[in-house]
Amino acid sequence: MIELHQFTFSPMQENTYLLINEKKECIIIDPGCYFQDERKELLQYIQTEGLIVTRLLNTHCHLDHIFGNKLVSETYKVRPEIHPQEQVVLDRSQQAGAMYNMPFDPSPMPSRYLQEGEIIQFGKEELEVILTPGHSPGSVSFYCANQKLLIAGDVLFFQSIGRTDLPGGNHETLLASIREKLFVLPDDVRVFPGHGPATTIGFEKRNNPFLV
Repeated sequence: MIELHQFTFSPMQENTYLLINEKKECIIIDPGCYFQDERKELLQYIQTEGLIVTRLLNTHCHLDHIFGNKLVSETYKVRPEIHPQEQVVLDRSQQAGAMYNMPFDPSPMPSRYLQEGEIIQFGKEELEVILTPGHSPGSVSFYCANQKLLIAGDVLFFQSIGRTDLPGGNHETLLASIREKLFVLPDDVRVFPGHGPATTIGFEKRNNPFLV
């Protein structure tokens, strides 16, 4: 059984997720902690709950999703895992920070690359890596079929979709990712996006104005 804990960090209101299993092992997905108090909040929660951080996963490498990569990497001795097509976005992240006037500690380079269809073993559960480009070239979603939960990054939101006007974005590619990769999942799968509230696959199929 996976327990999911969510933080919302930075002026960009990015959702950071902790996945916690029965052994108190913890996967951190998209640490977006920017301010010092946000960093303390993340570290304090992990310490208080007695969690053992085993992996750092990034759905994609836009700056608001990697603000805390260096902190997590140095504190817990784990390096980020990303899709290879996302490396170019990671390489440009410091320029993006300067452009948004939000300088941040550079993310370490990935320890390994995620592949589409890869299965991540996590205690008694499994996470499938689904390649969902369009918002960024190598964006991935993490799907636990047994618990019907999806960590979707900035691909699919509550009644919205990810922006496609950033470098490497493509509107038609994003719509295809959602329709062909996500909307084939069961309607009752809970979707936890990179920003905003959770939703479900079925609700978005019926109500998302970009897709109905």
